[in-house]
Amino acid sequence: MEHYVTLFDGLFLPQGLALHMSMERHAGAYTLWILCMDEPAHDALQRLHLPNVRLMALADVENPQLLQVKPTRSRGEYCWTMTPFTPKMVFERDTSVQRVTYLDADLWFRQSPRAIFTELENSGKAVLITDHAYAPEFDQSHISGKFCVQFTTFVRERSEVVRERWADQCIDWCYARVEDGKFGDQMYLNEWPARFGDRVHVLQDKELVQGPWNTARFPPGEAVAFHFHGLRLFRGGKVLLTDHYPIYRSTREVLYQPYLKDLGQAIASLRRIGIEASPQLKKSFWLQRLRAVAKGLFKAQRRVLEEGTAKFGTAI
Repeated sequence: MEHYVTLFDGLFLPQGLALHMSMERHAGAYTLWILCMDEPAHDALQRLHLPNVRLMALADVENPQLLQVKPTRSRGEYCWTMTPFTPKMVFERDTSVQRVTYLDADLWFRQSPRAIFTELENSGKAVLITDHAYAPEFDQSHISGKFCVQFTTFVRERSEVVRERWADQCIDWCYARVEDGKFGDQMYLNEWPARFGDRVHVLQDKELVQGPWNTARFPPGEAVAFHFHGLRLFRGGKVLLTDHYPIYRSTREVLYQPYLKDLGQAIASLRRIGIEASPQLKKSFWLQRLRAVAKGLFKAQRRVLEEGTAKFGTAI
């Protein structure tokens, strides 16, 4: 059985539920551990009784180090600060677990992840990380790092020296700005292949884990998982797919359309227990869209229906 861990707050319940739906279809035997970053997330997930899920409440896992820096971090920065601690939380709560994979909550599986784990096992190493694999025209590795935290695997004990250094670094500095070669929790991964070459494996089959920054580079049908970075929900069922990258027709049809359907079903499941999904950006949808159009990057916009389903219509 594979063990995974993710974290999110009540605002990102739709993405977290869509991730779970995709795992029910493709993950095989698995447990998804969810660190609930606030009470609304914990309350909703308790009431939903999701299969193959184990919940962790934030108050139950915060240690003195985390509590000391918490007042100095925004909500998003604190989530990033927590990330390196989540594999250890799982290992401590279940001594039978031998491998944990951290997942960003806006990741979504299209196929079984077995090929990714097989590559890690064949490498003989204890940590797996994934390259951003930017399309050349969208390379932001100097800002966001060569590697993406999105899908990061740790094998018990042998990975601890890597995880512990990362955790210490994030306690020391983890902010949403570029400073002295750092950005959030992510730029720290740049040193891992050289510093921990005997323990860290970089996924070689880069097309298995895709994101909007490399849709120009890989066929969408080859993706095992896709990272829906930047996708945000607005009032009235509107969805901003991205304001940074072009989303090509094939990617919309193969990846975004089924993901939007899962988001719609997630919103419907929340509504059934009396919870309305909250808008995920304070700025208006139209302001965000105009900014994207001004960049010349926005290619498509779709609507999540009130009934909790989703479809593609004419591009606005």
